[in-house]
Amino acid sequence: MAKAARAVMKKIISPIEDFMQMEMAGGLVLMTVTFLAMVWANSPFYHSYHQLVHMEMGFAIGSFEMFHSLHTWINDGLMVIFFFVVGLEIKRELIVGELSAPKKAALPMFAALGGMVVPALIY
Repeated sequence: MAKAARAVMKKIISPIEDFMQMEMAGGLVLMTVTFLAMVWANSPFYHSYHQLVHMEMGFAIGSFEMFHSLHTWINDGLMVIFFFVVGLEIKRELIVGELSAPKKAALPMFAALGGMVVPALIY
């Protein structure tokens, strides 16, 4: 029986492991979850989404307490980690990766600059 259970688990886990080995897996998961959140937030069930996002979460250690909404934890915590990782990846690419040559880095740098300047000008 244990052998059959292992075979079933291997058939379930193997495709997941293969997907996670792909470079674009993180981006696909992020886009899918973002799309689902947008659909949920704009559906007739938006009240449950609102309740989830504004649910208080936190911890207490002795007399120290830190409770905030899920929205605050995401904005103040997870976004810091996200941009830290993105910054490390950009640094790596600029030092040893595809963007280490100035000619190759020029287009992404101008695109990033335009992505900051154009919205500011529109505003």
